[in-house]
Amino acid sequence: MERSQRADHILDVAGELLVAWGYGRVTIDEIARRAKVGKGTVYLHWKTKDALLLAVMLKAQSHIHQRQLELMRADPLEILPSRMLRRHFLDFQGEPVLRAFYTDDADILGRLNDTAKKEFAELMAQGDRHLRRHLEVLREHGLVRDDTDVHHQQYALLATSNGFFTAEALLSDRAPDTLEVRADILARTIRSALEVSADAGSCSGGPDSGPGSDLGSGPGSNSGSKSRSDSRSGSGPDAASARMRVAAAAAAPEIIACYEHFNELCAQEMRRQIRG
Repeated sequence: MERSQRADHILDVAGELLVAWGYGRVTIDEIARRAKVGKGTVYLHWKTKDALLLAVMLKAQSHIHQRQLELMRADPLEILPSRMLRRHFLDFQGEPVLRAFYTDDADILGRLNDTAKKEFAELMAQGDRHLRRHLEVLREHGLVRDDTDVHHQQYALLATSNGFFTAEALLSDRAPDTLEVRADILARTIRSALEVSADAGSCSGGPDSGPGSDLGSGPGSNSGSKSRSDSRSGSGPDAASARMRVAAAAAAPEIIACYEHFNELCAQEMRRQIRG
């Protein structure tokens, strides 16, 4: 087995054990035994169990990032924070490894976060820079509000999304029944906090207003002669949606390039670990 294949196999085994047993019960000894390699081979790539399981998490997250890139390339409106985070939330919950991390003990999450800051410090810093640039580009194109500091918007975005992810474990007994509903609540929260209304003249719509709230809706909604007339005259919801799509299409290339760069940085980090 080649070195890269062996390391990838170790990550797969570690992920399976994490999902089955939880963080506390997983040991390097058991990972090595299940992967049919020596314990020293595992330590050749990762110094500690924390570092190894963070690599498992990074691998799972890279799959999500790749899917998000594909969506953004197919539809520029997917660069909007509300849409992006809604999809990220659903994809995240579809990855058993990531769910296992966020449903584990809070102390373990805190320790892993501290380890991540050491092991992946530059990668995390790059992620922060890319997210900030994402918001700056959206502001430049009138797709998110510009009445507050971009750093504050970035913090609000991170804090809100992390709250929804950890609530899957902490508030499971009080959460709405379906994952889709919870994803919709997250999207509405982000939309109302950050994004401008699809009506270019307003920044203060209700929770269901904003970019994406009426974009791509079916023919049964906002249809009829008045909407068609408004679209032809350059006013009304259809025209506002069209303007939003034009702005998103203009902003998308730079944002997509940012995330392509970040994905390559993640891949480089994985290759670095495999080389030992």
